[in-house]
Amino acid sequence: MKNPAFVLPDATKGIGSIIKAVNQGGISHELQEIVGLRASQINGCSACVHAHHQNLRKAGESDERVASVAAWREGPFFTDSERAALELAERATRVADRSEEAVPDELWERLRAHFTEEQLSALILLIGITNMFNRLNAVVREPAGASWNRA
Repeated sequence: MKNPAFVLPDATKGIGSIIKAVNQGGISHELQEIVGLRASQINGCSACVHAHHQNLRKAGESDERVASVAAWREGPFFTDSERAALELAERATRVADRSEEAVPDELWERLRAHFTEEQLSALILLIGITNMFNRLNAVVREPAGASWNRA
């Protein structure tokens, strides 16, 4: 089956509006891709992992940074703001695994130290839409490297 996001015209428009808002939210394209890659790794979405990896390489990100996204806590390749965004991505993606608040106060404080409310809004929307695409791709078995515009 085709990806439902591209079958229903109103869905395509709505998703496009969210992506436009994220892009206007003041976070860099590289951070968007790093956060999207991490959420997609957690969800096991090969199509999205492949796409984010390609986009990061095209943007000039180093092999070390791209390869270390899954182990961002241990690697020296990420800034404090990127680390906060990656932790947010993990916590928002793993909501079902939580035994405490989805986002504890301590993380909110670190996020507020690095991002404006607009930037945080863009990050949260980005994580949500990435998780949505991960789930759609899993359901329709979207393979890595496939064109997302098969409609």
